Amino acid sequence: MPDTTLYLRTAVEQRERATHRLAALGEMTGGIAHDFRNLLAVIQSGLGLAERRADAPESVRAYIAAAREGIDRGIELTSQLLAFAKHQELDAHAGNLNEFLKSFAPLLRYGAGPDVRVKLELGSDVPDCLIDPALFDAAVLNLVINARDAMPGGGEIHVITERFVQTTMTPDPPGPGTYARVRVKDHGCGMAPEVLRKVFDPFFTTKGEKGTGIGMLQVKALAQAVNGRIRIRSELGIGTTVDLLFPSIQADT
Repeated sequence: MPDTTLYLRTAVEQRERATHRLAALGEMTGGIAHDFRNLLAVIQSGLGLAERRADAPESVRAYIAAAREGIDRGIELTSQLLAFAKHQELDAHAGNLNEFLKSFAPLLRYGAGPDVRVKLELGSDVPDCLIDPALFDAAVLNLVINARDAMPGGGEIHVITERFVQTTMTPDPPGPGTYARVRVKDHGCGMAPEVLRKVFDPFFTTKGEKGTGIGMLQVKALAQAVNGRIRIRSELGIGTTVDLLFPSIQADT
């Protein structure tokens, strides 16, 4: 009888783990579908620009190269979904945020559209951190598109990297330590406090039928997957600032 009880308990636990994983897989699928849609919009933008500049071969080649880059990023995203389904780990490895952003900058600019300027301000002493490149790119693209949507009349989005040192304990994470920080800042419509409190709620969106309510949840999941954190500040009529903080893997000097 004890063996039967143990067997039943094990079966129940296995079923619960499978159920949780299926639920997580469903959430991840929705999130990656959202990120993939963003990449498709970028690819469409690049190809549209190539069509309009058919008389300028050098420009056409640049636009097509950016579209190909978007396709490659999409393949990486779908690989992440397949890896998760097969119980594989994230493809997180040491890297520098500046290098990731430099290579991804053209796609960020296409994603922002013609009326919005994406300005990279890359710090000189940003520490290396663990990051999954495909998910990091998708997260930053999410933030840039959100910033673009907050400025329907156009404007400027600042993407800033820098070393950030937290010296004291605070009510909210992260704890003391050195971090690589990427900040996405706009001067758009901003959010009221009651909206800001809901930004990580599943399926909450201020974009109506155009929104999925998954994007910010995906950004948060990326940060947490590598022990990072996300912070958001926003003021109605002033704009929004989002910080992604990734723990440094370098020894403090």
